[in-house]
Amino acid sequence: MKTGRAYFVADLHLTDERPAATGRFFRFLDEEAAGADALYILGDLFEAWTGDDHDEAVAHDTARRLRALADAGTRVYFLHGNRDFMLAAGYAARAGMTLIADPAVVDLYGTPTLLMHGDTLCTDDLAYQRFRRRARHPLVLALLRRLPRGLRRRLARQARAGSEAAKAAKPAAIMDVNAAAVARALREAGVGRLIHGHTHRPAEHRLVVDGRGRERWVLPDWYARWGYVACDAAGCTLRVEPL
Repeated sequence: MKTGRAYFVADLHLTDERPAATGRFFRFLDEEAAGADALYILGDLFEAWTGDDHDEAVAHDTARRLRALADAGTRVYFLHGNRDFMLAAGYAARAGMTLIADPAVVDLYGTPTLLMHGDTLCTDDLAYQRFRRRARHPLVLALLRRLPRGLRRRLARQARAGSEAAKAAKPAAIMDVNAAAVARALREAGVGRLIHGHTHRPAEHRLVVDGRGRERWVLPDWYARWGYVACDAAGCTLRVEPL
């Protein structure tokens, strides 16, 4: 029986090196998401994704578990993050996931809701936004997918190391969302609710844009904690727990 509820997660960063997060995610699928109308994964399901031939055990196990959830009647949607933007149709099909664009507007029990990974809202981080535009260019993606798997792995490791070094040197404020970018996204989508991840700063924010009350829900990461946003006809709730 369906629960009349949809769940939202992001920033799980699953990898064979973090089995606790993987185990917690699989329990979430069994204990919370099972029977839901839909599960939306808003990016960074994996720590890194170098192509649909990604061969970590967690990639295969996750595909099986998500496929089982989808086969039981819960629709599973995936929106790319900054770590797994190379995830393509092949893996999505194996996992029973439907790929959706970033941004996307969905109707949640009568409330139009904007879904994003959230990185495009961090407009003060100019260096990251330049990198994102280059990395997501269709020609760059096509070239990357043609590289040998070993080379793609090395490039991914280098990119992660460079990202961590860059973050350490940046003021924390520029890695959070820009208020004007949030307002613009809500205005352009014509909605009163936004759900996103990326910043690892879970919270419910109430704001006013153009004289209209709006809400912004930020999903937790799955490092030392885990959690989700759940929405039904009555509204949304945020759950954050220790891992």
